[in-house]
Amino acid sequence: MQNRRNFIGTLSRIAAATALLAAGAQAHAADTIKVGILHSLSGTMAISETSLKDVALMTIDEINAKGGVLGKKLEPVVVDPASNWPLFAEKARGLIAQDKVSVVFGCWTSVSRKSVLPVFKELNSLLFYPVQYEGEELEKNVFYTGAAPNQQAIPAVQYLMSKEGGGAKRFVLLGTDYVYPRTTNKILRAYLKSKGVKDSDIDEVYTPFGHSDYQTIVANIKKFAAGGKTAVISTINGDSNVPFYKELGNAGLKATDVPVVAFSVGEEELRGVDTKPLLGHLAAWNYFESVKNPVNTDFIKKWKAYAVAKKLPNANTVVTNDPMEATYVGIHMWAQAVEKAKSTDTDKVIAAMGGQTFKAPSGFTLTMDATNHHLHKPVFIGEIRPDGQFNVVWKTPGPVRANPWSPYIPGNEGKQKL
Repeated sequence: MQNRRNFIGTLSRIAAATALLAAGAQAHAADTIKVGILHSLSGTMAISETSLKDVALMTIDEINAKGGVLGKKLEPVVVDPASNWPLFAEKARGLIAQDKVSVVFGCWTSVSRKSVLPVFKELNSLLFYPVQYEGEELEKNVFYTGAAPNQQAIPAVQYLMSKEGGGAKRFVLLGTDYVYPRTTNKILRAYLKSKGVKDSDIDEVYTPFGHSDYQTIVANIKKFAAGGKTAVISTINGDSNVPFYKELGNAGLKATDVPVVAFSVGEEELRGVDTKPLLGHLAAWNYFESVKNPVNTDFIKKWKAYAVAKKLPNANTVVTNDPMEATYVGIHMWAQAVEKAKSTDTDKVIAAMGGQTFKAPSGFTLTMDATNHHLHKPVFIGEIRPDGQFNVVWKTPGPVRANPWSPYIPGNEGKQKL
């Protein structure tokens, strides 16, 4: 009997200790707000996405140093979907359902975003998407901090057609074969048609992810350009950009002959690349590291110091770029909205996000549109310099409101709101 009582007593003590431990773990969990970071750190997109993970961690550190959010520290949970589109959905589900994150910052390609959308809708969680994209989408559970087509693609083509941009009459639409380039080019084709450009003056070409042999394609561009003033609109993504520009150089195609304007090439992709074949070619973004203003000076300084402190690869040559700025702005805006909502509840944060403003490194105060979940952003067109930076050759006077649904696609009228 005595033994049985001792045994029950021991069991009770174990149960009490376990309960205490569990309560302690819960209290610890409640002390932090978990946020997910969903970026490819391996595979073909790692060249672009790794720096977004790092700048997200820097921003979280910055917010935590100022007291966190709602008096709690932010706790990042980083996963690597490895440039594998179905794996993005699996990793997103893990972050939301198992790790219980309050928000996810991530994705680059539209195919990765499309892959995770059903998960965010089903579990009613929040995704902040920091990269320019093709539009034709509007989701309650997503905040788009990159550009819609009217904040990047359309202004770039308008510039190329203008006298100052070279007066292009023929266009090669060259992209990686997936949803973003194909939809962007569908919009650009419709836009060019509205400006009187004939189908015979538009050449559309796609290559798979990771493609590296651009010899035939560049030879064909050269032939096509013989028919009149030609420009290339490049929606090539990831590490395929390096062999493409190299081949342009090999073929002697200079920016003065056939300018290329890229929508997925920024400072990060040019880091460590021989820029000789790229000089004078263009990129359209909503931010460049080279823009001069006090907010940007501070942003660059913080990023370079962070890279050295964290011993990031090639820390002494790190650069900032547009999707990094969009990541930085998005995390700060989310933190502001949580403070306003006094909660991390998805629906309350969505309501608080509309109309949030943030003084961005671009030099402009950006506003989150309450009706379409997109940022109002300035547009810059930059020319590649020998040091891998950009000279701004054209910019909008102020931030442009996004048109997620392109007016050049029939049936899009009246679709601009959630």
